[in-house]
Amino acid sequence: MSTAPSNPSIDLSRIEIPRPSLATRLRGPLVWLIIFGLLAWSFAPVEIYKAVHVVTDWRNMAEFAAGFLKPNFKEWRAYLAEMVETVQIAVWGTAMAVVVGAPLAILCSANVAPQWVVQPLRRLMDACRAINEIVFALLFVVAVGLGPFAGVMALAIHNVGIIAKLFSEAVEASDPRPVEGIRATGALRVQEVIFGIVPQVMPLWSSYTLYRFETNVRSATVLGIVGAGGIGHSLYENIRSFQYSETAAIIIIVVVTVSLIDMLSAQIRKLLV
Repeated sequence: MSTAPSNPSIDLSRIEIPRPSLATRLRGPLVWLIIFGLLAWSFAPVEIYKAVHVVTDWRNMAEFAAGFLKPNFKEWRAYLAEMVETVQIAVWGTAMAVVVGAPLAILCSANVAPQWVVQPLRRLMDACRAINEIVFALLFVVAVGLGPFAGVMALAIHNVGIIAKLFSEAVEASDPRPVEGIRATGALRVQEVIFGIVPQVMPLWSSYTLYRFETNVRSATVLGIVGAGGIGHSLYENIRSFQYSETAAIIIIVVVTVSLIDMLSAQIRKLLV
């Protein structure tokens, strides 16, 4: 006795494949149109047409660069001491930013704090991020005088805004289930944050802190230009006096220091994340 096949043949010609909507089809071209529109809009104001001089005037650039080919390390001890001070400025600036920024990050998180707290604090953090470290350094040089403390405060205030944003995004992306379990026990809101959220985000917070420390070392190297301590003052004075050999030596010391810190931070991040 023959039986009918369990899977009868299907006429593929009769299957209608749904076409994407007009909005979906136009989305990609619209994005590219916006990108090219922005580039065209800013072409003349930023003088992109001068890019041809990079090719036509390469000899002038080569003459200028030749001055950096013979670094002079005669004053390397002084440069190294200033580089150490620059790292110390970054250490304190980062530490102060984390101490202040971590609690603010909790209050900036929409899944923890109410909107009437979140929105004003986020706008305040936006202001801290929007103002460059150099501007803060100028303000603190006037307030506390020349020296590394002005650089520490400049880095700290600017990085509070960055730390608060990065940390709050990690908090908002955390798993809500541990918090719900702690809430079911009748715990206070503070206990929910301490025992339900902070343990989840701590590895990511540590990684962000190391990343900001690397960035702050680079930023601190130029704060000395406005008298906020570190190696930036020597760098600026040598450039201004056309002492390119000494400038090259300082740049090499900065690059080596930043590279070593970057490699060390990368190894520490692998252990934390």
